[in-house]
Amino acid sequence: MHSICKVRVTGRVQGVFFRDSTRRQALNLGIDGYANNLSDGSVEILLSGERTAVETVLAWITAGGPPSARVDSVDVQSLTSDGGVKGFSTG
Repeated sequence: MHSICKVRVTGRVQGVFFRDSTRRQALNLGIDGYANNLSDGSVEILLSGERTAVETVLAWITAGGPPSARVDSVDVQSLTSDGGVKGFSTG
């Protein structure tokens, strides 16, 4: 079953390879989407793929992501469409 969600992560998540680490996790599991820095210091992530793969990445994010990051909160919003995103980009 396909799952799509938008995630907002706060904490020390910019300048610590959070986006690139998320991209690598997602690509290893066949997930499309993106990870973008927001102006408030948080990171917005779109995950689109098989439900178990998306849940695996969400668990990795919730557990703290890469070693140099500090995740304070994770807000997950389920979506019905990913807007046709293919691949995984960072910005």
